[in-house]
Amino acid sequence: MLLSATRLDRATAYLTFGLRFGFLATALVVCVYVHTLVREGARWDRVLRPLGWYWLGVVALGWLAVLAPTFALTTPVEMALPQSISGERFIQALTHVRANEFNPQSRSPIYRTAAPYPYTNNWGTAYALLVPCVLAYLTSVRTGRFRVALWVSLPLSVVPAFMTLNRGMFLGLGAGLLYLGLRALVRGNARLIVSIAGLVVLVWVVSLVVPVQEMIDARVSSTDTNVDRMDLYVRTWQAVERSPLLGYGAPKSVDTTLAEEPLGTQGLIWQILYSHGIPALVVFLGWLVLVARRLAAAVSPAGHWLSTVPVIALVVIPVYAYIDPNLSVIFFAVGAGLAAVGGPVNRESTGPSTMAQPVPLTPWRTRGVGRASVPAPPVPLPSATGVAAVPLRLPEPSHPPAAGPVRAAADASTPPVSAPDRPVADPPRQGGTA
Repeated sequence: MLLSATRLDRATAYLTFGLRFGFLATALVVCVYVHTLVREGARWDRVLRPLGWYWLGVVALGWLAVLAPTFALTTPVEMALPQSISGERFIQALTHVRANEFNPQSRSPIYRTAAPYPYTNNWGTAYALLVPCVLAYLTSVRTGRFRVALWVSLPLSVVPAFMTLNRGMFLGLGAGLLYLGLRALVRGNARLIVSIAGLVVLVWVVSLVVPVQEMIDARVSSTDTNVDRMDLYVRTWQAVERSPLLGYGAPKSVDTTLAEEPLGTQGLIWQILYSHGIPALVVFLGWLVLVARRLAAAVSPAGHWLSTVPVIALVVIPVYAYIDPNLSVIFFAVGAGLAAVGGPVNRESTGPSTMAQPVPLTPWRTRGVGRASVPAPPVPLPSATGVAAVPLRLPEPSHPPAAGPVRAAADASTPPVSAPDRPVADPPRQGGTA
């Protein structure tokens, strides 16, 4: 991605390039931090709670879009930027907040949920990615007011989700549920199958109240989104053939397409291809596939739901772009899921990792040249010469000790072994559960 910056030809393009690079770098930091936090023993509810708060914010702003369709807000950033920068279409979409995405010139506009994102497709992507994270919290945390708030918000979220009319959102969620259902069927997990069925029934009940199918039909009949997208994809691929290795650094507006969108938009596949080239796309898709394969080994309820996140990301990648805060949502879930697969989690906090804890050591001596010399203990032990005299937990004998007077005499003559100063951490189990 950094190499593709050499292909930028406008000063403003460096600003948008830096913004997208910041989203990627932030997501990587989030993934490493969450993975480390879980492996150090942080409680599962504390780890997933930030995603829960983000979910509640998305749902609340979704209901603002339902109740106040024309709500808009001029942000201080928009007022502070020069007109030459704030007038850019991408910057304008980021700095001028709207509750819904709609066509202001239409006599009967279709209001589609967008806030806090600039576009409704971003809101739909966030919804598809956050639902498994919320279910992971609900299936692993049994008590607390926050759990009640998430339970209440889950059915309420379906209404603004339907208002997006995002076909890719429905496709991504459906693929994630189908993937998880097939895994549960193969493994005979009846509880997980019942949970998936309950979620499908909930969506069906809400669809009886919200005429989502009629709204989608009305939207498709009034616009040519499918034709516009196909023309945009064809033009994007033709441009990629002229610069397949590095791309063009960022999406670019042209006047040769039927759609108003720039080349390299309307799907992360096309954005990475056009902006950063074919090798970048291969690496990104390969990472998602490897992560999905790794998370398929999850056996805990939370691990099951988190394993659907990379699958959903792979399904929506042709039609939706998520180099935005949604990328951090993906990496957050992946970091927690990989830690859940790699070892036991969801236990009481044990504090920082053992690497960060001071370990009391018995003084020791060395004879090597250039090594620090530490005074020997008052009563030197024969086995402590040249090595660290640290008390160790000895392995239990595999066979019961032999009975008899000889064994009893040996036990009586053997001095007791002192216990270590701190408990030794249990080794991680293969295929640990959350």
